[in-house]
Amino acid sequence: MTARIVVTGTDTGIGKTVFAAALAGALDGFYWKPIQAGLGEETDCETVLRLSGLPQDRLLPEAYRLKTPASPHLAAKIDGLVINPNALALPDVARPLVVEGAGGLMVPLTESITYIDVMARWRVPIALCARTTLGTINHSLLSIEALRARNIPLLGVAFIGDENMESEQIICGMGRVQRLGRLPRLVSLTHEALRSAFAQHFNVGDFLKDSVS
Repeated sequence: MTARIVVTGTDTGIGKTVFAAALAGALDGFYWKPIQAGLGEETDCETVLRLSGLPQDRLLPEAYRLKTPASPHLAAKIDGLVINPNALALPDVARPLVVEGAGGLMVPLTESITYIDVMARWRVPIALCARTTLGTINHSLLSIEALRARNIPLLGVAFIGDENMESEQIICGMGRVQRLGRLPRLVSLTHEALRSAFAQHFNVGDFLKDSVS
């Protein structure tokens, strides 16, 4: 079966879109952002197009494009919509598929369904992106616990930011998860710089093997 990987984060604004662009490019696959909330600036799909090196036809259209940069349930309400989880079935593609969530795991899509509920239906491996700054231990361990409580497969944790080995080691040790690598801050965020940094700090094979539940 062709690899399918969900990229999610312990929080919003931690760099998971940049990481998803690097991973999709390294896998020479497809990218899909099911729900885009906020259309005022560069969308996540546009960011991935700019940074991944993938052709435009490898970036699948969003199921929902919501105008307001807010929690999906609120952005949908403002747009006069209700997100239908059944419309979020994973696309069937012939290459590896990288799916990017919105915010963290418990972000509400409706007033009764969160993103992690949809991920539990998908039942595909998760790459959990985490900060390296203060607060990451708590957020990361809570996210790992939430995934395990729902039997969602977890590939490991991808750290983003400056090196903080103490935090990275305690998260992976206490969480019993693999450290996938760390994407450092890049002075120049270009496709070439991102591709080089990902190749230096990650092993693509780690995203293609069986996950640890």
